[in-house]
Amino acid sequence: MANNQSVRRHLDAFTRSRIIGKLEEGRSVTSVAAEFGIAHSIVSRLWRQFQTTGTTIWGFSSGRPRGTTPADDRYIVLQARRNRRQTAGEIARYTTQVTGRPISRFTVARRLHGGGLFARRPVRCVPLTPAHRRRRSLWCREN
Repeated sequence: MANNQSVRRHLDAFTRSRIIGKLEEGRSVTSVAAEFGIAHSIVSRLWRQFQTTGTTIWGFSSGRPRGTTPADDRYIVLQARRNRRQTAGEIARYTTQVTGRPISRFTVARRLHGGGLFARRPVRCVPLTPAHRRRRSLWCREN
């Protein structure tokens, strides 16, 4: 990075709320910017955002909104931990009934993966008796 470029640092929520508090006291944008050692434009933009939206929280990113809330995500993982035999489809149906919002089984599977739970299929094999083993070894020797 060149010397003439500034390093971009983001203000944390606590600092943003302190800046807004000082501006609400009636202090000027310039004096608040000087006190915190940041540019006048940053304080001005923050103050304008607070006046229009009523909050200093960063805007959310673009894209499709999530089908579940963080509380729903925790609930889905909790359901899977309570009943290990439940399928993603069953959890999806139950969560849809509880929340009233339709949730697909694929969404449930993604939330379970995020919670560290993964589906595993048990190994399906025919249990061999000692008689089976003898007959199989005989067949192997003959062929």
